[in-house]
Amino acid sequence: GFRHYTVTDCEFNSSKLNDIEYTESYYYNKLKIVRFSSSVGKFVGYTEFGIKNAESWNNGPEVISRRAQKESYCFHNVGIFTESALTKS
Repeated sequence: GFRHYTVTDCEFNSSKLNDIEYTESYYYNKLKIVRFSSSVGKFVGYTEFGIKNAESWNNGPEVISRRAQKESYCFHNVGIFTESALTKS
Protein backbone atom coordinates (compact mmCIF):
# COMPACT_ATOMS: atom_id res chain seq x y z
CA GLY A 1 0.00 0.00 0.00
CA PHE A 2 0.85 3.64 -0.17
CA ARG A 3 1.05 5.95 2.81
CA HIS A 4 0.59 9.73 2.86
CA TYR A 5 0.84 11.72 6.06
CA THR A 6 1.48 15.22 7.36
CA VAL A 7 3.56 16.26 10.38
CA THR A 8 2.84 19.65 11.95
CA ASP A 9 5.31 20.97 14.50
CA CYS A 10 5.97 23.99 16.68
CA GLU A 11 9.59 24.31 17.80
CA PHE A 12 10.36 26.86 20.49
CA ASN A 13 12.91 28.01 23.07
CA SER A 14 10.57 30.44 24.82
CA SER A 15 6.97 31.60 24.62
CA LYS A 16 7.95 34.69 22.60
CA LEU A 17 6.45 34.64 19.12
CA ASN A 18 9.77 35.36 17.38
CA ASP A 19 11.34 32.28 19.09
CA ILE A 20 8.74 29.91 17.61
CA GLU A 21 9.04 28.07 14.28
CA TYR A 22 5.98 26.46 12.69
CA THR A 23 6.62 23.64 10.22
CA GLU A 24 4.31 21.44 8.21
CA SER A 25 5.86 18.53 6.30
CA TYR A 26 4.13 16.24 3.80
CA TYR A 27 5.37 12.67 3.33
CA TYR A 28 4.62 9.95 0.82
CA ASN A 29 5.92 6.43 1.53
CA LYS A 30 8.29 7.79 4.23
CA LEU A 31 9.80 10.31 1.78
CA LYS A 32 9.41 14.02 2.55
CA ILE A 33 7.95 15.63 -0.56
CA VAL A 34 7.21 19.20 0.53
CA ARG A 35 7.61 21.35 3.66
CA PHE A 36 6.42 24.71 4.90
CA SER A 37 8.56 26.55 7.44
CA SER A 38 7.62 29.84 9.06
CA SER A 39 11.33 30.74 9.13
CA VAL A 40 11.51 30.46 5.34
CA GLY A 41 7.96 31.77 4.85
CA LYS A 42 7.09 29.47 1.96
CA PHE A 43 6.77 25.87 0.81
CA VAL A 44 9.88 24.04 -0.37
CA GLY A 45 9.68 20.89 -2.51
CA TYR A 46 12.07 17.97 -2.13
CA THR A 47 10.89 15.76 -5.00
CA GLU A 48 9.67 16.53 -8.52
CA PHE A 49 6.07 16.22 -7.33
CA GLY A 50 6.82 18.29 -4.22
CA ILE A 51 8.48 21.07 -6.22
CA LYS A 52 5.39 21.37 -8.45
CA ASN A 53 3.10 21.52 -5.43
CA ALA A 54 5.33 24.05 -3.65
CA GLU A 55 5.28 26.36 -6.68
CA SER A 56 1.50 26.16 -6.88
CA TRP A 57 0.93 26.61 -3.13
CA ASN A 58 3.39 29.53 -2.91
CA ASN A 59 1.31 31.36 -5.52
CA GLY A 60 -2.05 30.63 -3.89
CA PRO A 61 -3.93 31.11 -0.64
CA GLU A 62 -2.21 28.10 0.97
CA VAL A 63 0.98 30.00 1.77
CA ILE A 64 -0.95 32.88 3.36
CA SER A 65 -2.91 30.56 5.64
CA ARG A 66 0.27 28.69 6.70
CA ARG A 67 2.02 31.95 7.58
CA ALA A 68 -0.81 32.72 10.00
CA GLN A 69 -0.48 29.32 11.71
CA LYS A 70 2.59 30.37 13.68
CA GLU A 71 0.53 32.88 15.62
CA SER A 72 -2.88 31.21 15.67
CA TYR A 73 -1.74 27.61 16.32
CA CYS A 74 1.74 27.66 17.82
CA PHE A 75 1.64 30.78 19.95
CA HIS A 76 -1.63 29.69 21.57
CA ASN A 77 -0.48 26.12 22.27
CA VAL A 78 3.05 27.04 23.36
CA GLY A 79 1.53 29.37 25.95
CA ILE A 80 -0.65 26.58 27.30
CA PHE A 81 2.26 24.11 27.33
CA THR A 82 4.75 26.40 29.07
CA GLU A 83 2.19 27.51 31.66
CA SER A 84 1.28 23.89 32.39
CA ALA A 85 4.91 22.74 32.56
CA LEU A 86 6.01 25.62 34.78
CA THR A 87 3.21 25.11 37.31
CA LYS A 88 4.10 21.42 37.67
CA SER A 89 7.88 21.80 38.05
